[in-house]
Formats: sequence, structure tokens, C-alpha cells
Amino acid sequence: MYPEAEIKNQKSEIVAAFGEVRTESGRTLLELVDAGPVLLVFLRHFGCSFCRQAIDDVSKVQGALVERGVRTVFVHLGVPERAKPYFDYYGLSDVERISNPDGSFYRNPVFELGRVSLARIMFTPAVWKGWLQSAMIRHGIGLIREDASQMPGVFFLRERAIVRSFRHRTIADRPDYLRLVSA
Repeated sequence: MYPEAEIKNQKSEIVAAFGEVRTESGRTLLELVDAGPVLLVFLRHFGCSFCRQAIDDVSKVQGALVERGVRTVFVHLGVPERAKPYFDYYGLSDVERISNPDGSFYRNPVFELGRVSLARIMFTPAVWKGWLQSAMIRHGIGLIREDASQMPGVFFLRERAIVRSFRHRTIADRPDYLRLVSA
């Protein structure tokens, strides 16, 4: 179930958060949200099978998102040069991306994305099951070069507000992206 996010009364906080960060193409998130609805996808590190699985999952519904007038924007912990091959591989070369190596945008109070301990990752059966399926099916195992404790999340943004959100309980959670953007 995807609970409705509280539409924050502090519009100034949202405007500040959206206006302070730029995509790799130079546009601010605020500009993109003002132009139309945005699906903002915060990823884990690129060495994570679940990060690559999330990119793949979005690539499979990207056409439907575009048909609905929704722009996808990814936030990642890598530098643009590290991120590009992953998005190219999954056919998402042209999506907007926000490079945030220090993770500050993840920690912004507007999004409140948490962190996870290595112990929680190692001793959660759902994570192991999901990892075995993800790594063995298509997404492989990679080296950790970014922050492995950062949790991902997904936010549907419209009219300078967070309309819906999905905050992962485990790193293995898989949101229904189309349901997040449904009316």
C-alpha cells in the first residue's frame, strides 16, 4: 500500500529543496516540477543489485510514464561519469539525473530518507531472497563505491508538492511506479 504523503504546509521548504539542486543537464528540480509531474527516484549505490533493478524496473514502465505526462528524475550517489553507463545500459540515457555524492539531498527534511546498518542488510531474509533473485537474474554483483548505508525512496511530485511517496522498509522493496503516479 502506498500511503498518501502529507502535503506539507511549509511550501517554502519544498520550494527551497527543489530549487537548490540541479540535474546533470543544469535544470533545477523546481523548474522540472513547474513544467509538469515528476517521479523522483532516489537510488542506492551503483554496486547494489537493487539499485540496478530499480533502474531496470523504471525503464520497463518509462513509456507509460511518458504517456501520462510524468517526467522521471533519478537521484544517485555517484558522479555523472560513473552513473552514465548504468542509465545507458537500461535505455534511460535521456532521463534527468541528479548527482549527489555526499547524500545531502537524501537527508533533506523534505524527503527524510534514512540509512540502514550492515547488520540489518545481512540479517533480513527478504533482502537475501530479493538479492539472490536480482543478482542471479540480471543485475549482478558490483563493488561498493558510494554510501552502502543510504536507503532509497520514490516521490511523486506535482505542483510544488509531494503527492505520494514510497520509503523503502528494506533495500529489497520494489515500488509500483505506475501506481505511485496514478490519479
